[in-house]
Amino acid sequence: MSDFAAPIAQQIWEMKYRFQPPEGSGDETVADTWRRIARALAQDEDDPAHWEEQFYTALSDFRFLPAGRIVAGAGTQRSVTLFNCFVMGTIPDSLSGIFEALREAALTMQQGGGIGYDFSTIRPRGAPVAGVGADASGPLSFMDVWDSMCRTIMSAGARRGAMMATLRCDHPDIEDFITAKQDPMRLRNFNLSVLITDAFMEAVETGQTWDLTFGGTVYRTVNARDLWDLIMRSTYDYAEPGVIFIDRINRRNNLYYAEEISATNPCGEQPLPPYGACLLGSINLARLVSDPFTDQATLDDDTLSDLVGLAVRMMDNVVDTSRFPLPEQQQEAQAKRRIGLGVTGLADALLMVGERYGSKEAARRTEQWLHRIARAAYLASAHLAQEKGAFPLFDPEAFLASETMMEMDADVRRAVSKHGIRNALLTSIAPTGTISLFAGNVSSGIEPVFAYSYTRKVLQKDRTKTEEEVVDYAVQLYRDLHGDGPLPEHFVNAQTLDPIEHVRMQAAAQKWIDSSISKTINCPADIDFDAFKDVYLEAWGTGCKGCTTYRPNDVTGSVLSLAEATSPPVETPKFETPIDRPDAVDGMTYKIKWPNSEHAIYITLNDVIVDGVRRPLEIFINSKNMEHFAWTVALTRMISAVFRRGGDVSFVVEELKAVFDPRGGAWMQGKYVPSILAAIGGVIEKHMISIGFLTAEGAGLSIDPVTARINSATPGPACPNCGAFEMRMQEGCLTCGNCGYSKCS
Repeated sequence: MSDFAAPIAQQIWEMKYRFQPPEGSGDETVADTWRRIARALAQDEDDPAHWEEQFYTALSDFRFLPAGRIVAGAGTQRSVTLFNCFVMGTIPDSLSGIFEALREAALTMQQGGGIGYDFSTIRPRGAPVAGVGADASGPLSFMDVWDSMCRTIMSAGARRGAMMATLRCDHPDIEDFITAKQDPMRLRNFNLSVLITDAFMEAVETGQTWDLTFGGTVYRTVNARDLWDLIMRSTYDYAEPGVIFIDRINRRNNLYYAEEISATNPCGEQPLPPYGACLLGSINLARLVSDPFTDQATLDDDTLSDLVGLAVRMMDNVVDTSRFPLPEQQQEAQAKRRIGLGVTGLADALLMVGERYGSKEAARRTEQWLHRIARAAYLASAHLAQEKGAFPLFDPEAFLASETMMEMDADVRRAVSKHGIRNALLTSIAPTGTISLFAGNVSSGIEPVFAYSYTRKVLQKDRTKTEEEVVDYAVQLYRDLHGDGPLPEHFVNAQTLDPIEHVRMQAAAQKWIDSSISKTINCPADIDFDAFKDVYLEAWGTGCKGCTTYRPNDVTGSVLSLAEATSPPVETPKFETPIDRPDAVDGMTYKIKWPNSEHAIYITLNDVIVDGVRRPLEIFINSKNMEHFAWTVALTRMISAVFRRGGDVSFVVEELKAVFDPRGGAWMQGKYVPSILAAIGGVIEKHMISIGFLTAEGAGLSIDPVTARINSATPGPACPNCGAFEMRMQEGCLTCGNCGYSKCS
């Protein structure tokens, strides 16, 4: 029951999910992994042995796939959270409040949680700050601080982090927010989305003006269509920001009576209130189709309902089993018991029953399947409420008056009215990149099949590499049944679909999803700008809660096609000839006085002229503070070695400026500097500008230029985890088809 469907599935298990403690026994087989999870999630039941067997059955054969955090952490006794992502608390509009929120974010990311934040509560740039005689620096400046923190947490060896930043469409700094990531060195750890209100969309449709306000003050008035076009143009050229239809989210929220939502988790499938957490799991539809690729092919209704019921019970137990980075997150989770049960393998299941992804019939079938899942989940939660009690904030009259419940089947409404409901919200469709590979490379979430097959290089124990074909689960099943002939006409992939067909599938799924959906709408590079805008208007008009597109171009990079999917050979970097040091050099010495530090730091930068260009040759960093001795000597040696190798070494500036000190930074010359190292980076940048090596502040490279030249010759970006050229945009995030790495999970 637990055999791997493909070699890549076993490799993913060994890399990410297999529990191997330093001492004692761990997971010898994937069946041991299922047993570990089942036992951990059954421990608080009245009959743990019974439910352990039930849970084990649900997990076996990869039919129910808890999110990777649960698979890796449940039953290991590790001090980790089993929740995937969090929306943090409301950011106060005060310096102390902002940095307390930053501290909470750092603690959450240290445990591996991705976070979402609404920065709309911070006053705009230039607004007066009472009592200090200064002007506010605005939300974008503090987002830079968050970005530095995230980079530092990741560099310390913590699980990779991801952040979502939102800003309301009526915030005075919205235009700067929209264009912020057009600077390739800025906010690299953030996804950005604009909170779009119903009133704004009405203003766009009717050509009205739009006020940009904060605290009851109108700062500026713009044309709504011009602002919409700015969002669309930035997304067309840079793939960000996304849009979130925030009024629709709040209006359709089961908890409309108890919370206000203004942010989502990093991939957007979980709109959450302050301190809200998302707990994810997916039903693998590809494993539930009987008689695939025949006229009798069907999704087994009874099996699906039983599996959904077990999945809801398991996920509800995670709420009580998991640790949380902050007590506020635990309180929020247990007060509402929110879960996000979704699907993966939808596109494969559609192929098995003969439907073409994106067609009207496939959309109808998708809506039908997700309706079955929703009613089964709500009935299961109502029965859990009868057994264990409803979630603490359950208000029968208000809950049943929610839009979702008003559209729910009569028998479900009766069950909730009679017993209450255990979980305030139950359904969500999350990115499933890695667990989809784990399940044998089934199609991810509700995305279409990305590629029928591709080739990956596998490192063997003797350090040699072999090539391995990775085939989509449904494609392999079809070949096993019918041989290697041509695939039927209804087989389509992400690159051959019209964008409107993507929207059609998202809208069909959204009707029965009470939270939201993570999905990428792939657009061709040559799509007309007006047609591109129509994609977003279609998403708005058909009931979607948000929209994320990806159009490959010179800025965003190209998505790998089937023909490009083999990783190209990569040469070893060859650095420029090292620069010889003359007997005498010119230079400048700079002084940094870090607040609350007794001794200043002195930085000497010496230059040399090479091919008529003045460039930095070496650096000397000195301080009387003996606590600084070791790292100042190390920096002196390392940075000087980089300078002397030649080439464009300006990337050193951005690497230093991004370093975040968890003890706090300092304000220097009216600008927040996140650490002493960042201050040193600023000095180096200032010097490079003064000698003409850099043209302006922020003009330094964000990566080593030698590596950049190598990567620029490849068909797509290299994966930062495994190095394979298999990064592809899906479910709103670049994801590696080789190892499952995603910057958002």
